[in-house]
Amino acid sequence: MPPRNHKNWTKTPNVEYISSECYNNTEIFKREIEDIFAKVWVPVCHMSELPNIFCYRTSQIAFQNIVVWNVGDTVKAFLNHGPQSPSGKAWNDETFGKELYCEVKHGGMVWVTLNENPTMSVEEWTCGAFDCIADAIDTEEMEVFHYHKAIINTNYKLWHDTNSEFYHDFMHYFNRVSGFNDEYFARKNIPFDNGHVNVSSFTVNYEEYDGFEDRGELSFPNLPPNQWYMVDLFPGYNFNLRGSAYRSDSVTPLGPNQVLIEFRGYGLKKDTKEERLTRIKHHNSIWGPFGRNLHEDLIGVAGQGTTMREGTEKRNILHGRHENGTIHDEVGMRHYYSAWGDMLGVNPERPLAA
Repeated sequence: MPPRNHKNWTKTPNVEYISSECYNNTEIFKREIEDIFAKVWVPVCHMSELPNIFCYRTSQIAFQNIVVWNVGDTVKAFLNHGPQSPSGKAWNDETFGKELYCEVKHGGMVWVTLNENPTMSVEEWTCGAFDCIADAIDTEEMEVFHYHKAIINTNYKLWHDTNSEFYHDFMHYFNRVSGFNDEYFARKNIPFDNGHVNVSSFTVNYEEYDGFEDRGELSFPNLPPNQWYMVDLFPGYNFNLRGSAYRSDSVTPLGPNQVLIEFRGYGLKKDTKEERLTRIKHHNSIWGPFGRNLHEDLIGVAGQGTTMREGTEKRNILHGRHENGTIHDEVGMRHYYSAWGDMLGVNPERPLAA
C-alpha cells in the first residue's frame, strides 16, 4: 500500500464520511443553536432535584436562561429573569419570564423546549428509544445521588460521538477486561426516528477487573443482573443503565469548541442505606470524576477538540464501517449526522456548500 500523503488524505473518500467543518465552523454552530437546540425537547433535570413545592432549578437552553419550578401538582418551566442560584425556593413567579412547554417523562426527567409550537410530545420525540429500559426506570421512583459538571474545550458532537462509535472502547482498559466477549461484539445499534439510537445489552463480567466484584445482587426493576443498556438521544443526551447504576449526560454547547456536560447518577428512592452506598460505589468507580472510564472519555474528546478546532486543516471523518448493525458498525454515526443534516438543511459532507 502506498504511503498516505497529503493528496491522499484530502481526496474524496469512497465510503460514507462527514467534513470536520461540522465540528468547528462558527456559522454552523449558530445555526445549530437556532435550528436544533432552540426547537427540540431538552432533559433539564430530574424531579428528585425539585423535592418540595416551590423548589426551582435553573439551567440554560440555546443561550436562554430558564427555570423549572415545582408547583405541587406539576412542574412548570419559564424563561428566567430572576433567580441566579442553581437551585432554591421561589414563592411566586413574578420574577419569571414567559412560560415554556414542560413535561415529566422517562424515569422522572424534566423536559423543556423553547419551541413555541412543538409538533411532538416528549414521547413522540423520543420515538421508542427508551423502550429498552422503560421497565427498569419507570417502575420505581428514582432520585439523583450524584451530580457534577465539566466544561471541556471540544465540540458537543464529539462528546456525543463517544456513545455512537465504539472504537474508543479499546481505550478503556476496564471495558477490555470486563466486557470484550462474544455478547459485547454482537450488541446492536438500533436507530430510531429523529436521530436517536439505543444499544442493546450484554452481560458485563465485573469480577474480571482486579479489585471489582460481581454486581449481580443489586440491579434495577426488571433488569437482569449485570446488564448494560444505553440510549443516545439527538442532539446530545445519553442515558446509561449499567446494572446497579444509572447515569445521564446532558450537553449545553457554549461555542464551536466548548461544551458544558452535566453528569447525574441515580438510585431508587426506596434503596436501603446499604444499597445506596453500593450504588454510589459502583457508579463512581466507573463514572465518577475519578472513576475508571469517564476521565478517559474526556481526555479523548479534548484531544479531538484540539485537532479539529476552527483554523485547523479541513479533513474527512469516515463513517463507512458496515457490520450488520452490530456494535462496531457505524450506523449510529450515520444515523445521527443524517438527522443533523436534515435539521440544518445541509450535507454533512459539505456543510458550507451554498
